[in-house]
Amino acid sequence: MKRIWIDAGRCDGCLNCTLACMNAHRADKGSIYDLDLTDPSNESRNFIYRQADGSYRPVFCRHCDEPECVNSCMSGALSKNPATGIVEYDESRCAACFMCVMNCPFGVLKPKDTSKSRIIKCDFCKDSGGEPSCVKACPKEAIWVEEVQP
Repeated sequence: MKRIWIDAGRCDGCLNCTLACMNAHRADKGSIYDLDLTDPSNESRNFIYRQADGSYRPVFCRHCDEPECVNSCMSGALSKNPATGIVEYDESRCAACFMCVMNCPFGVLKPKDTSKSRIIKCDFCKDSGGEPSCVKACPKEAIWVEEVQP
């Protein structure tokens, strides 16, 4: 199983990972240079927070071994793929109860800004066929993918 790993000490807050995520999940699949940052439908699935001491704290979905989001999902919209280890989201089954948002210990999941009736979460860039966009975009190599044993 693959996991995203983070070295917060390397993060300089450039937000390349956030922009790459937004671009990878937008409907028109254009260039990053014409990404409309004011369009609420262009949402990132990761966050970079600036700490009081000036350092940065990247927050990404951990696709946990025992995901609290999956355990608290009453509708079955969230499930852990046993083969890949990725926590998958089926929007059509979501009841918009947001129990997953409340139970994520990392605070990654959030209601989708445009509808407030669905959630938004990392899908490991499943349509890219390779590494997640955030990993490819990080110039400091603060984010990487590593194979782990279950």
